[in-house]
Amino acid sequence: MNQPDKAHFLARVSREMDEDLGVLDLSPRDALAACCRILAREGHESGLAGQVTALGEKPNTWWTLKFGLGFEEATGERMVLVDEDLKPLSGGRANPGVRFHVWIYNKRPDVKAIVHTHAPYASALAATGTPLKTIHMDSAMLHGTAHLPEWPGVPVADDEGRIISGALGSAKAILLSNHGLLTTGISIEEATYLAVFFERAARMQIRAMAAGGFKEVKPELAEEARAFLLQPSIVRGTFAYWARRVST
Repeated sequence: MNQPDKAHFLARVSREMDEDLGVLDLSPRDALAACCRILAREGHESGLAGQVTALGEKPNTWWTLKFGLGFEEATGERMVLVDEDLKPLSGGRANPGVRFHVWIYNKRPDVKAIVHTHAPYASALAATGTPLKTIHMDSAMLHGTAHLPEWPGVPVADDEGRIISGALGSAKAILLSNHGLLTTGISIEEATYLAVFFERAARMQIRAMAAGGFKEVKPELAEEARAFLLQPSIVRGTFAYWARRVST
């Protein structure tokens, strides 16, 4: 009797997850607010330094959290809509630091949402000059994360947008030296998912470095795991779980 191979089981698991893990019925504003509260619970808060954005319904518009509010204060009503020059269209002003996000959106039509935070372990790793490595299954969704080796300064002008978007290239995430993390997504859920696991991966890597080093996952296995862990069913199911945790 022939035994099914791994591809058979991967296909079966993927099909079953797609059937079982539903979609949260949230507006972009409410999904972005949930993203903020999830990041707050995960310890990404760094004063007003964190920034999240998502595409608006009209071209060249973006939703983001009103400037002056922390992640844990986010609600759908506190999201503001801005144009590509960050001029308010509704709700108030944006954090001036999101200007460089516009460069990424313009270069990457696949990107629908961006998370940028100064989370503690990602910031610590960013200070070492070491890129994020794939050292565990739980960080494999971030395999291929880009690295900007030199800090270009406070990102409130166009030069930083050119530099950061260029360093990101086609990757979904980037470690910004002496700065923090940035993730992109085809949805708000995916950008959030990657940001949460980015900080956890940085924490794991820092701890492994302190313990004497780490062994990287073989590239072919990392690529297989990345494809599996980035399936929309896993992303949305994980986001839904985290959203339930911050709504209670």
